[in-house]
Amino acid sequence: MFEAIAFYLFAFLTIAMFYITVTTSQALYALTALAAGMIFISAFFFILGADFLGAVQIVVYSGAVMALYSFGMMFFDTTRELKEKNGNKYIVTGLATIAAVLVVLIFMAPLVSPNITSLHPMVEGAGNTQEIGIVLFTKYLVPFEVAAIMLLVAMISGIVLAGKKMDASLTLMTEEEIKDMRKDKKTKKATV
Repeated sequence: MFEAIAFYLFAFLTIAMFYITVTTSQALYALTALAAGMIFISAFFFILGADFLGAVQIVVYSGAVMALYSFGMMFFDTTRELKEKNGNKYIVTGLATIAAVLVVLIFMAPLVSPNITSLHPMVEGAGNTQEIGIVLFTKYLVPFEVAAIMLLVAMISGIVLAGKKMDASLTLMTEEEIKDMRKDKKTKKATV
């Protein structure tokens, strides 16, 4: 009875927080509601007895990812109105759906294949964290390594893209050179 009440309560709160995230125009409210929604998702893991996954949900998503979003939002002017140029919505939706289905099928094919069997030992009295570690590094080793490679590629790509946008190193310039550079940018904006 307690689990059912907790499930429906956290389900309502999670949906409410994500609804606020999607519908609000204030970036700070959206980030706060997104962080709260991530914490409420971790409650489902705790209800199911997966304490490790609940803690990871709080630490990784609510901590690290939300900090990353917060730093990212500092670089954008969220008060300015954006006008997006959208193409045909049906084509975009269709291609996105096809891509999502293909990605899911590609990653699920090795996991549901009858040829793959996990030969990990079942340890009596092992904790939740130890059992997850054994399964993660035996049966799910390939998706784990693919996720690690994808994160590495994303990190390197972000560094390369950030480095391309820098015309000059501000740490090696004097204050006068920085002021002159700012004046040049202002005059370019005024002429455009």
